[in-house]
Amino acid sequence: WAPGARSSFGKDTYHYAGHDIVIHESIDHFGAVVWPGVSSREDAASQLDAALALCSFLDNNRHQVDLQGKEVLELGAGTGLVAIVASLLGASVTATDLPEVLSNLRANVMRNTRGRCRHPPQVASLAWGHDLESAYPASACRYDYVLAADVVYHHDFLKELLDTMKHLCRPGTTLIWANKVRFEGDLRFTQDFQRTFHTSLLVEDGEMKIFT
Repeated sequence: WAPGARSSFGKDTYHYAGHDIVIHESIDHFGAVVWPGVSSREDAASQLDAALALCSFLDNNRHQVDLQGKEVLELGAGTGLVAIVASLLGASVTATDLPEVLSNLRANVMRNTRGRCRHPPQVASLAWGHDLESAYPASACRYDYVLAADVVYHHDFLKELLDTMKHLCRPGTTLIWANKVRFEGDLRFTQDFQRTFHTSLLVEDGEMKIFT
């Protein structure tokens, strides 16, 4: 699933869905380049690996996952790569993350999809486990696909993440989750995930796994 990519300070260029995609990273208060939503460079590299794996899967398996005209929500969108690829593949996408990363997320999404997509993607705040019914009411928010790339890393909100997944997934929703399964917490969440949903393993490449 390794993509062609070009890198320069603060940004990377990828090629998916027939387009070059330029992703700008955010800058923290100390001037360091960080990947939004993660607490260390190790976590950032892992999240990027999972995002690349999921993007490649979506791009190379369009017959299996047809996103044309589908309603898609991404959890923990970070810098927006997965949401951008899903938009370029024809989906109507809502990219979600915490409020503090939305500015960079929105800039990346708009820069890479303007004039390229039938359905302009949306960017929205979503704090896992908080105010789900008021912010994303089940009666109005129905998604064909919920996407997530390495949302399980070093944090204390795994129960809230699973609750959020359950809230967003209705009959007819397909959840696709890419993650490196490395640590005990990853394994516990994977087991809870498999007990909660009817799951199958789409891709396994070492520690990298993609579930649906």
